[in-house]
Amino acid sequence: MSTTTPATGTAWSLGDITVHRVDEIELPRQTGPWLLPDATKEVLDQAPWLRPAFADAEVPRLASHSFAVRAGGLRIVVDTGIGNAKPRANPAWNGLDTDFPERLTEAGFPPESVDLVITTHLHTDHVGWNTRRTGRDWTPTFPNARYLTSRTGWDHWAAADLDEARTQMFRDSVHPVRDAGQYDPVTVPEWGHEVAPGVLLVPAPGHTPGQVAVELRGSDRRALITGDSIHHPVQLSHPHVHSCVDLDPAQAIRTRARLLDSLADTDTLLLGTHFPHPTAGTVRREDGRYRLHAEPGTRLPA
Repeated sequence: MSTTTPATGTAWSLGDITVHRVDEIELPRQTGPWLLPDATKEVLDQAPWLRPAFADAEVPRLASHSFAVRAGGLRIVVDTGIGNAKPRANPAWNGLDTDFPERLTEAGFPPESVDLVITTHLHTDHVGWNTRRTGRDWTPTFPNARYLTSRTGWDHWAAADLDEARTQMFRDSVHPVRDAGQYDPVTVPEWGHEVAPGVLLVPAPGHTPGQVAVELRGSDRRALITGDSIHHPVQLSHPHVHSCVDLDPAQAIRTRARLLDSLADTDTLLLGTHFPHPTAGTVRREDGRYRLHAEPGTRLPA
């Protein structure tokens, strides 16, 4: 399946840290109703600011992208999307053919230059570009990088009884990195774990055990990359709307409420891992709910 998007990039400056959004694909329209079944038209209507950027007349819009971060002299990629040429049960993800590595390079992150890859959680659409096809084998896309994920999440999946689709994902996108000696599970305490200057993994469980969000502490402002603790901006106005694939929905709701409360009415930038353009913004309290005040970032020609 060949998929392209416009050859432009978006970046946000936090002072001494810069964050780029590197696009993979816009997810099919039917993804929203499947993933967030309670995000009905009536719920969307209660947050008119969601349209037209984050929802159409009926359903939420979602996207797959990575965030590429420059911090402390390091190049860091947060989550690696769906990946090319991989057999997937989801027809929209099966056998993709995108120019994602070229987009990374255009943003200043050639794969061989990347120092760290952060996996917020070990789901199929977050690890796909961990590897790419080399002949008949899957090999690490980022040959010089350490790949990091939380030890809690790693241990959970190591002990889980996996179905064939998830077994395939581990076979082509996780185990080759582990076998190359590049995957490092790290312990993430409740106050966070700094993995590079100004880059912290912070606990965000519920969607999966051990999921992390990524806090960026720049010299001018902070940012938070959500992982799947917040799938879509509708969950700001309705934090109890949860994903159909949350393993612990109640914990996911508690995590989302905690994060939103900490972000509200600050200048911290919220960067949504599946938010479509404009992707980022600040969280404000409004009429007893939260809303996102969008900050589209800077458009950068290829």
